[in-house]
Amino acid sequence: MKRRSRLVGVTLGDPAGVGPELIRKALSRVGKTIAVEVVGQMGTVRPGRPSLAGARAAEAALNKSVFFLNQRRWSAVVNGPVSKAWLRRAGFPFPGQTEFYAKAFGKKADEVTMLMIGPRLRVALVSTHLSLREAVKGLKIKDIIRSGVHLAGVLKRLGFKNPRIAVCGLNPHAGEEGAFGIEEREIIRPAVRGLKRRTNLRISGPESPDTVFWRAYRGEFDGVVALYHDQGLIPAKLLDFDSTVNVTAGLPVVRCAPDHGTAFSIAGRGVAKPDSLIAAIRLAYRLAKHPAK
Repeated sequence: MKRRSRLVGVTLGDPAGVGPELIRKALSRVGKTIAVEVVGQMGTVRPGRPSLAGARAAEAALNKSVFFLNQRRWSAVVNGPVSKAWLRRAGFPFPGQTEFYAKAFGKKADEVTMLMIGPRLRVALVSTHLSLREAVKGLKIKDIIRSGVHLAGVLKRLGFKNPRIAVCGLNPHAGEEGAFGIEEREIIRPAVRGLKRRTNLRISGPESPDTVFWRAYRGEFDGVVALYHDQGLIPAKLLDFDSTVNVTAGLPVVRCAPDHGTAFSIAGRGVAKPDSLIAAIRLAYRLAKHPAK
């Protein structure tokens, strides 16, 4: 096939989920302005009926997307939602698609960053698919710096010339000067200093986690570094559930995904909203136009 300028590839995701119907709806909205190619097979899988066959089809689409990205046939990839549980049953050796793409492009899991980019809140996650116990135990200065650097880079590509970034504290009230924990003093503050040196930007923190997202929503910060998965995803989805996009920063390619799962319970009913997938396609196209420097 002839290569098309800035062709955005879309993987079907688990065919038993809402991915197929969302892609049909999304293409009716963006297909005339953005060149999109979809990979993935329905086979005999029925909507709302997850199976090993569906999980294997989702994995096959992911593998094909890597081939097309390496061939430069695609300038970006957007992933339809998959079931981590069913992929695991099918032998998929990664906790999520973020880690899959990291491995595929020669990156370690701690060299990429999951970002949640919405119209009102932009968040970087220091850790992703770990238990809370593991995330807290494994919190490191270098990972906070890496996440902040990646967030700053994407914000600049989105038009923020000198982005203002806040780094969350880990403990209630950001530790209250050591009363509720030592992580702020021993890990987060040194990371904030290191991030300032790396970026030469306005970096604030550690900030109290119970107010920092509200402050960002009000416009005080352009982005927030959250220290673990739910610390960042809960406010992001609360504010912008229908329009937030999952972006993997640190890859040599553009990779985006909607911020929701397979929703097997409503698959095939025609009621799933395509807004997040549409936002993901548009953002992937936009980032492909402004490559990382």
